[in-house]
Amino acid sequence: MKLLFITLALLGLGVAGIAIKIWAKKDGKFAGTCASQNPHLNKNGEPCGYCGKTAEECENR
Repeated sequence: MKLLFITLALLGLGVAGIAIKIWAKKDGKFAGTCASQNPHLNKNGEPCGYCGKTAEECENR
Protein backbone atom coordinates (compact mmCIF):
# COMPACT_ATOMS: atom_id res chain seq x y z
CA MET A 1 0.00 0.00 0.00
CA LYS A 2 2.89 2.31 0.82
CA LEU A 3 4.41 1.68 -2.62
CA LEU A 4 1.10 2.57 -4.28
CA PHE A 5 0.99 5.95 -2.52
CA ILE A 6 4.60 6.70 -3.43
CA THR A 7 3.92 5.77 -7.06
CA LEU A 8 0.81 7.93 -7.25
CA ALA A 9 2.63 10.86 -5.62
CA LEU A 10 5.48 10.66 -8.13
CA LEU A 11 3.07 10.40 -11.06
CA GLY A 12 1.16 13.37 -9.70
CA LEU A 13 4.34 15.42 -9.46
CA GLY A 14 5.22 14.54 -13.04
CA VAL A 15 1.79 15.53 -14.35
CA ALA A 16 1.88 18.75 -12.31
CA GLY A 17 5.32 19.58 -13.69
CA ILE A 18 4.16 19.12 -17.27
CA ALA A 19 1.02 21.17 -16.59
CA ILE A 20 3.11 24.00 -15.13
CA LYS A 21 5.44 23.90 -18.14
CA ILE A 22 2.50 24.12 -20.55
CA TRP A 23 0.93 26.93 -18.52
CA ALA A 24 4.17 28.90 -18.38
CA LYS A 25 4.96 28.56 -22.09
CA LYS A 26 3.56 31.01 -24.60
CA ASP A 27 0.53 29.45 -26.36
CA GLY A 28 1.09 26.22 -24.36
CA LYS A 29 3.41 24.75 -26.98
CA PHE A 30 6.50 22.66 -26.37
CA ALA A 31 9.45 24.07 -28.29
CA GLY A 32 11.55 21.78 -30.44
CA THR A 33 9.37 18.69 -30.37
CA CYS A 34 10.12 17.71 -33.97
CA ALA A 35 12.29 14.62 -34.26
CA SER A 36 14.13 16.32 -37.12
CA GLN A 37 15.62 18.77 -34.57
CA ASN A 38 17.15 16.06 -32.41
CA PRO A 39 20.51 14.83 -33.74
CA HIS A 40 20.27 11.63 -31.66
CA LEU A 41 16.92 10.66 -33.20
CA ASN A 42 17.67 11.90 -36.69
CA LYS A 43 21.17 10.78 -37.66
CA ASN A 44 20.39 10.48 -41.39
CA GLY A 45 18.84 13.95 -41.88
CA GLU A 46 15.41 12.55 -42.69
CA PRO A 47 12.30 14.77 -42.49
CA CYS A 48 9.97 14.63 -39.49
CA GLY A 49 7.35 11.90 -39.81
CA TYR A 50 4.67 14.15 -38.31
CA CYS A 51 5.10 17.56 -39.95
CA GLY A 52 7.45 16.69 -42.84
CA LYS A 53 10.03 19.39 -42.05
CA THR A 54 13.72 18.76 -42.42
CA ALA A 55 16.24 19.93 -39.82
CA GLU A 56 17.05 23.01 -41.93
CA GLU A 57 13.38 24.07 -42.12
CA CYS A 58 12.79 24.06 -38.34
CA GLU A 59 12.79 27.50 -36.75
CA ASN A 60 13.86 26.43 -33.22
CA ARG A 61 17.30 25.01 -33.98
